[in-house]
Amino acid sequence: MGKSIVGIDIAGTAIRAVEVANADRARPTVLRFAEVPTPPDAVSRGEVLEPNTVAAALRSLWSTGRFRSRDVVLGMGNQRVLSRDLIVPAAPLEQIRESLPFQVQDMLPVPVGDAILDFYPTSEGMSEDGPVVHGLLIAAIKDAVLANVHAAQLAGLNPVGVDLIPFALTRVLVGRPGLPGTTVLVQLGADTTTVVLSTDGIPQFVRIIPIGGNDVTRALAGNLDIEFAQAEAVKRHLGIGQGARTPDDGRAVAIISDSVLELIASLRNTINYYVNTRPGERVERIVLVGGGARLVGFRNALGEHTRLPVEFRSAFAGADVARSIPADDIAVHEDAIAVAYGLAVGSRAA
Repeated sequence: MGKSIVGIDIAGTAIRAVEVANADRARPTVLRFAEVPTPPDAVSRGEVLEPNTVAAALRSLWSTGRFRSRDVVLGMGNQRVLSRDLIVPAAPLEQIRESLPFQVQDMLPVPVGDAILDFYPTSEGMSEDGPVVHGLLIAAIKDAVLANVHAAQLAGLNPVGVDLIPFALTRVLVGRPGLPGTTVLVQLGADTTTVVLSTDGIPQFVRIIPIGGNDVTRALAGNLDIEFAQAEAVKRHLGIGQGARTPDDGRAVAIISDSVLELIASLRNTINYYVNTRPGERVERIVLVGGGARLVGFRNALGEHTRLPVEFRSAFAGADVARSIPADDIAVHEDAIAVAYGLAVGSRAA
């Protein structure tokens, strides 16, 4: 079995890790996984604010999960990461990446020196001036990336890569399963909702919407004047389905529905924008991932508003699992640990 690597997902409610062996093979092996609560006020929308506090949590995570590897891949996927379409003259990828600071300043909200830049090629084409490469410009605020890297280093870990969370999820939910045509991948997380449109497994468009499950819970807590934890329990129980039995239940469902329908409108607008800018391209399906996407009634409502088939898929369908992991553990936790698994697999694959 090859050397293992660990993907780390630093989220608003929990820090999760998955250790994978044979990450560069067709069937990676999940060796172990674990999670610990995110320390209060230490992380905001995936960005580390208190490196020492998060480092202590990571040390606890390593002890809890009994991880053996200290080589880790970190994920970024919040409003501090920008994705834009970019067309550049055809050249070797390394040369394209070196030229980015001289080409993209007008596309960035910050000085080039404050950002970490990368280019993800999606297709080749021709222009009046010759061959070109179509792709996605990825720009991350340097301070945000370095804060997460610093926390891992303080915990005694060795960050060998930083990856975009939308790409990590696309690999394991769309690319590796080989879904044909154009797929909309939607991850409804605690603080943000990630949307990736990919064609034949290759990401073409990325949008990160600054609305997540916690925003729905906060709206419910504020309107009903209840504690956040109680609001979370009410949200999960009622959702936007037909489970309301009392006037109070009905009021709660109405509040939840208003928040969720606002998010669904953003998702629909994102899909429409993509289709309108690519005439003739047909979206085949929506794939959901993330605990927030399991909200009662969300799947059906999203399907009704977008008029697309909506399905859940397992990121682990193409993985082997170590014998030390109970058979049903992956199924129980797969929504929570899909990001960390995708980060680990993406370290050498894809």
